[in-house]
Amino acid sequence: MSAKQNKPVLVIGLGRFGGSVARTLERMGHEVLGADTDPALVQQFASELTQVVEADCTDMQCLQSLGVADFDSAVVAIGSDIEASVLTVLALSDLGIERIWAKATNEKHARILERTGAGHVVFPEERMGERVARLLNERLLDFIDFGDDFSIARLAAPGPIIGIPLVTSECRKKYAVTVIGVKREGEDFIHAVPDTLIMPGDVLVVSGKVDDIETFAALEN
Repeated sequence: MSAKQNKPVLVIGLGRFGGSVARTLERMGHEVLGADTDPALVQQFASELTQVVEADCTDMQCLQSLGVADFDSAVVAIGSDIEASVLTVLALSDLGIERIWAKATNEKHARILERTGAGHVVFPEERMGERVARLLNERLLDFIDFGDDFSIARLAAPGPIIGIPLVTSECRKKYAVTVIGVKREGEDFIHAVPDTLIMPGDVLVVSGKVDDIETFAALEN
């Protein structure tokens, strides 16, 4: 299947978050219909997306006129106007859109979005704030929090496990983390096995709870 055969996506709200989603979808080969009430944003994205319209998507008749019933997926990235966000999700749900992703500003907003038809709710500012805070302490080189108490992180090998194989260091038993792989300077990434020997300067990819990973990364020699 070629890239341009990817299904079209509707993105409502072309601010920082919605604009980023829309641009990325276009680069991935999706046709994107972008919509916003701000004429300046509509003009800004006119040359970047498949189609951009100035529209009030809280109005079901407006959505119908745009042909949104032909879309399987929609992203509601409306920012601070919670009422508009909820009404848009409700209208999309009533029109039978199967996959609705929506941006929430807080937990209460998220619960309302879920009850009105959003199958996926995201907190972009909150997640980015947590990510920055985690990385600022310099223990983690990078991390992804998947929720449900599961994260994957990249970090410098801590002192207590250097010079011994993983089977001996017992990372899972002692520190509640699992070493997935090792990257050594000048060498290819290797998947970790019990007899993998950890050397000074190694960068590890580990999984576990973020707090456990941070504790593990902070271990002293």
